Formats: sequence, C-alpha cells, structure tokens
Amino acid sequence: MPARREKHDFMGEDVFARIKVVGVGGSGSHAVNRMLESKIKGVEFVAINTDAQDLHHCDAPVKVHIGQTTTRGLGAGSDPELGKKSAEENKEDIYNALKDADMAFVTYGAGGGTGTGAGPIVAEIARELGALTVAVVTKPFSFEGLRRKKIAEEGIEELRSKVDTLIIIPNDRLLQVIDKKTSLFDAFSVVDDVLRQGVQGISDLITQHGMINVDFADVKAIMANSGSALMGIGRGTGDSRTLEAAKQAIDSPLLELSIDGAKGILFNVTGGPDLGMYEIDEAARIITEAADPDANIIFGAVIDEAMQGEVKITVVATGFDEVALGSGAHRRRPERRATKDEEEEKEELDVPAFIRKKIKS
Repeated sequence: MPARREKHDFMGEDVFARIKVVGVGGSGSHAVNRMLESKIKGVEFVAINTDAQDLHHCDAPVKVHIGQTTTRGLGAGSDPELGKKSAEENKEDIYNALKDADMAFVTYGAGGGTGTGAGPIVAEIARELGALTVAVVTKPFSFEGLRRKKIAEEGIEELRSKVDTLIIIPNDRLLQVIDKKTSLFDAFSVVDDVLRQGVQGISDLITQHGMINVDFADVKAIMANSGSALMGIGRGTGDSRTLEAAKQAIDSPLLELSIDGAKGILFNVTGGPDLGMYEIDEAARIITEAADPDANIIFGAVIDEAMQGEVKITVVATGFDEVALGSGAHRRRPERRATKDEEEEKEELDVPAFIRKKIKS
C-alpha cells in the first residue's frame, strides 16, 4: 500500500506540487475568473493579456500585461502575430510569473489574437522552467467563421510541440448539452465552466488525499510527453450512480475522440462513505475495457463526507499520438454485457487485479 503522509513537519506547502493556472487572452482570463469564483483549492492563478481593460477586470492575483509597446494596451485585434510579438516583448515578465511551478495549465481560446499568438510562447516558457505543461484550449464555434477556424487550427498545430499534454475542447460539441434557447452569453459561460471542470478535475487528483492516493508522480507518468489527451468528468446519484458517472466521463463533451486504444489512463473515483468496492470495479471495467492491452492504468479513490449518495469520476486518457487520432472520433461504444463466466468471477473476486496491484505497491 502506498505510504501515507503523516502529519509531521514535512506537511508544509513545499511538499505538495505547485500548480499554476495561466489564462492567456480574453477567453483565458474569463476562464480564470470563473475558476476563482468556484474557489478551486491548491492552485495559483495568472492572467496574461494584451488588452489592459480586460486584464483590469480579471481577478487573478498575478497579472502580466504584455505588448504595451506593440499594442499600446488595446489588444491584439484577432491577429496572432501581434499576440506573438507581445509575448516576446515581455518574456522576462512571463518567466517571473511562472517560475517555481511544478505543473502549469495554459488555457485560452484558439482563434483569437492574444491566445493563439502568445499561448504557445507561454507554454514553451513553462516547459523550459521544468513544469509539467498542459494546454487546455477551445476550438471556435462554427458560426465564428472559417477564418477564425483556420487561425485556431494553425495555432493548435504550433502549440503541440510546446506542451506535454494537449486537451482540445471543440465548442461545437457543447451545443449537444445546451438548450436551443440558450443565449450566446450563456453558451460562452458553458465553455468557461467546461474549462474550469477540466482544470479542476486534474488539480483535484493531485491535491486531494485519497484512500488509494493519486500523487503528482502518477499524473506525470500519464501526462508527460503524451501529446493529445482526453478529459472527462461524470457524476451520478441513485442505484446506478457509478455506472452513470463512468459513462458520462467517457462520453463527456470534453472528449474530442473516444478513449479507444489509449495507452495511458488515469481515473479517480470520489464518493461518500457509502462508496462500495463493487461500484468501483464496475466503473473500472467501463473505463478501461477499450484501452490498449498494455496501457498504463493509474487509479485513485477519495472519500468525501459531503458526497453521501453521490459519485464523481474523473478520467484522463493519453497516448493517442501513436495511433490514428481520427479513428475513434465521436463513436459511442455499445453497452457491453458481462458474460456468465465474468459474473461468476465477479462473485469470487471482489477486487480487480489492477486495483490489488495498486494497493499492494
């Protein structure tokens, strides 16, 4: 069983991974504000922008105004070249804002000037400083036009080589989960909330201590140099809560592709004191059945007194760059029914092998 952290002197802040969330441009700054409103624990927030007015309205404790000479504080005007020049103008300020981070989430809306232009430079600096660097970026809605779509796609391709892990959220997929009467303002609020959930899901894995604990080394094992990644969060209540949460997590609007063939899967189950071993086994089978047979699977479980009767499952899947990324796009796998032999095996074996291995290690 993993060694438990005792409450001695080494429980100071320096023991835990230092996580920084960096919002770049308008979309990134708005996402940071929403995360601050949600009082996410265990992370530090940084906002980087060319637009002085927008930056003023961001509540991030650390703000970096880039491109004061290049843009005179008026923003990049949807021009990635201006965003890039602005970041280069204030590289030292960006370095100072990101230093000492063990992990950096760089988040922005691809297709805009500041995010698309400055985002890859910010990510590159974070990685040069030794931080595990994860980019969480959105792709524009179709109604935002072909020009913005092209800018976004070119920017994302440039970003890929600058980060350890890239999580892409297509805004159009969010239209699957909002009402037809949802306003434009509310639609973008949904985007911000999805970004918040993605960042919070991974940061919670690191900062929350569990009965079966996921630590920063586990996260690095799955996410370092992993390329494209998929992220999902699901919640469930009632008799089928774990089944419901697991299916939500792997079919989340966050997931651009299916998890078929993933070579690395990290998932965490959070529930109340009533969380059962059989439920965890059920979730594990749903999440891992489509993974590569040799996949590195890391599992965690957290008991939260406030979640009596409820289950939350967070899934991070990586290792897609070695297979055809488009092969599983938007496929929903049919429900798999257990065979008679599997049902008999389940009665004889309460704890699946990979969980037993985790407990014994």
